Amino acid sequence: MTPLAELLHRRIAAEGPMSVAEYMTACLLHPQHGYYATRDPLGAAGDFTTAPEISQMFGELLGLCLAQCWIDQGRPAPFVLAELGPGRGTLMADATRAMGAVPGMLEAARLHLVEASPTLRDAQHQRLAPLMPVWHESVADLPEGPLFLLANEFFDALPIRQFLRVGDGWAERVVGVQDGALAFGLTEPVALAALESRLADTQEGDMVETCAPATGIAAEIGRRIAEHGGAALIVDYGSDQSLGDTFQAVRRHRKLGPLDCPGEADLTAHVDFGALAQAAPCATAPLVPQGIFLERLGITDRARALAAKLDGPALDSHIAAHRRLTHPEEMGSLFKTLGFFPESATPPPGLMI
Repeated sequence: MTPLAELLHRRIAAEGPMSVAEYMTACLLHPQHGYYATRDPLGAAGDFTTAPEISQMFGELLGLCLAQCWIDQGRPAPFVLAELGPGRGTLMADATRAMGAVPGMLEAARLHLVEASPTLRDAQHQRLAPLMPVWHESVADLPEGPLFLLANEFFDALPIRQFLRVGDGWAERVVGVQDGALAFGLTEPVALAALESRLADTQEGDMVETCAPATGIAAEIGRRIAEHGGAALIVDYGSDQSLGDTFQAVRRHRKLGPLDCPGEADLTAHVDFGALAQAAPCATAPLVPQGIFLERLGITDRARALAAKLDGPALDSHIAAHRRLTHPEEMGSLFKTLGFFPESATPPPGLMI
């Protein structure tokens, strides 16, 4: 039993079963035993690898995509350049290196990072110190102004609630204790106004996931872009609408049960991109698979240019990285890209209809 599991057992004994959202929050963000509070989870020595860690091409192309949005909107200066959940700072380092080719852009940028992990903040500082980043606990703390924002594999780690359809009502999935171990259970079904619309596209036994923090953040990003201009690129795995149980855990690059190692495994769920788009009071571009998005931005041409300088194992690794980012059987179809932009502006490149 992990140290956090012992605390959760005591909490459940005192207060009763907790929602999946409460469980996720404790596992990921507990100040002493939470997953993100105690480790750098990225890379071969960690638990998972994200697209920016696979190849510099990912960050470069997202940076150039935002750069074109900045140009199309009249090169506002100054502007807020932000990233949600920046990991080790790799994505922003690659993105800003590419932005450096656009005259005046980095000079106008004010870098702001939303990061909860002290360990990852240290890594970001080491990589991004010349850009003088400012850290924040939440999106609401970002300064007002034109906002150009990146969020890669951020929304999937926000706490979800799960509801199982029972007749015309919904039973919430909760985490309790059974036979001395953490176990899932269900509340009594009740009618829920927030899920009334889902009665038309679900049936008995279907599970629906909701994420109030995600829609709240999307609404705040959308408000800023609608009022001040800018653009946001949200890249994550998920679909247009939540349906089914997608709650999962990963440890040392292997999947395991989400209740197996509280505080010592990454917990995520698929992103409901439709809910994000609906919450944003700005224009949104149609959802595009990551592979198609990167191909539209020119990743194959960039891959060929980089390949010309490589050989041997380095070339093999580079080719494998291109495939992993774009191929439908790898990250190309599972991961999607959603764009936010002002109603009066052109959609971000790669996301145009």
